[in-house]
Amino acid sequence: QVQLVESGGGLVQPGGSLRLSCAASGFTFSNFGMSWVRQAPGKGLEWVSDITGITNRTDYANSVKGRFTISRDNAKNTLYLQMNSLKPEDTAVYYCSRGFRGSGTRGQGTQVTVSS
Repeated sequence: QVQLVESGGGLVQPGGSLRLSCAASGFTFSNFGMSWVRQAPGKGLEWVSDITGITNRTDYANSVKGRFTISRDNAKNTLYLQMNSLKPEDTAVYYCSRGFRGSGTRGQGTQVTVSS
């Protein structure tokens, strides 16, 4: 069955960086677009970024454009999110999803907290 396992979250100071990973299994990873979404405390899911399966075309929410970079390694069945210049408003649980805009199966999430 489809399984997605996120890792790499943690506590970081404003302006810092984190790299999230999402290990995928149970499907042909390269055949699917993937995405990252997040949920801040008390708020709904917010789409963060998409990446296509083979051509690696990317798209970003305006709130993270220029600071976050999505990438993938199809040989390792792994999706990444490099997050730089983090802000307190980036604090959320981050989920990877099979499919665009968080439309498909999601993992259990990894907590990112940006605080001094």
